[in-house]
Amino acid sequence: MSRKINVILFEPEIHNNVGSIMRTCALTDAKLHLIEPFGFIFDKRNFARSSANNFEGCEYVRYDNWEDFISKNKDPKIFCLTRYGKKPISDFNFDLIQDEVFLMFGRESTGIDKNILKSNKENCFRLPMVDTGRSLNISNTVTVAVYEVLRQWDYLSLSKVEVEKGEDYLDKI
Repeated sequence: MSRKINVILFEPEIHNNVGSIMRTCALTDAKLHLIEPFGFIFDKRNFARSSANNFEGCEYVRYDNWEDFISKNKDPKIFCLTRYGKKPISDFNFDLIQDEVFLMFGRESTGIDKNILKSNKENCFRLPMVDTGRSLNISNTVTVAVYEVLRQWDYLSLSKVEVEKGEDYLDKI
């Protein structure tokens, strides 16, 4: 199996956040897993602006609930973002993982179900911030986490140079 990043959104509530995350997934070749219920109507029009029209380029799967996700993804290696995590994502060595990594993010209001967190306790992480802060925006945290895994994997097959205007564009202007 080849390396792949999977982003799990547990019962997301805000369609603009999901659209932004779709954009990140489309541009990093990550697969998005959306676990219902949602706090919005799942309609392409809701994602057009926030996904910067990357909706079509995002590989995603919808699940009726957590049990549906587990039944269709056998023994996934899940890392959970939570304010209760005791180490930053950079403390995990993703380079040791040769197949799929699942990064899980919870509802904007309440996070990931506490039973799921307890069953993945060793793989819970947080993004360091001031001690008076509660949380960053979920779409920002997804981007930070995805890029940390990609950094450790040397960005897989993602382009490291400008393609549209050419990698030497600045030298030509």
